[in-house]
Amino acid sequence: MYETSDIRKGLKITMDGYPWEVVDFQFVKPGKGTAFTRVRVKNLKTGQALDRTFKTGEKLEECDLEEHVGQYMYSDGENYFFMNQESYEQISIPASVLGDSALFLTENMECTILVFEGVPMNVALKTFLEAEIVYTEPGMKGDTATGGSKPAKISTGAEVQVPLFINQGDWIKVDTRDGSYVERVKK
Repeated sequence: MYETSDIRKGLKITMDGYPWEVVDFQFVKPGKGTAFTRVRVKNLKTGQALDRTFKTGEKLEECDLEEHVGQYMYSDGENYFFMNQESYEQISIPASVLGDSALFLTENMECTILVFEGVPMNVALKTFLEAEIVYTEPGMKGDTATGGSKPAKISTGAEVQVPLFINQGDWIKVDTRDGSYVERVKK
């Protein structure tokens, strides 16, 4: 059991039968009354975020969350299959758990799999991915004054907005959290 003094960013707790992660918190000591902690938490199953207030001394339930390192193997369309790097067991994860991050999976990519009560809740990819531009329209000469962008399809199948100077065959670094272009990479 945690107490309110143990609250920090990244702390994982169980509330209402679901795993939650503390996103932000603020300790408040008003002029009158007892101190309390305002907490913003994110549901690890649904992604829902909400604000909660805990009185000083209130107990919080620990989250029985396991983290496994898994290597992506393949997909059958509905499920994605990973190999647990510790036990070498195969883990099947529904596409709904992965969401948009499935667009950035590459063969043999290592990911962190969060498991709550034996059920995979979330798959965390590495933050940055280097990928080749498979298709993009060529940039027009003189079209760079505004610093615009254009859509480009990368080797994983995702579509990313890239600067106009990026061409087909170039390698780029992509932020997998939001699918944004970071920089061009020399290969």
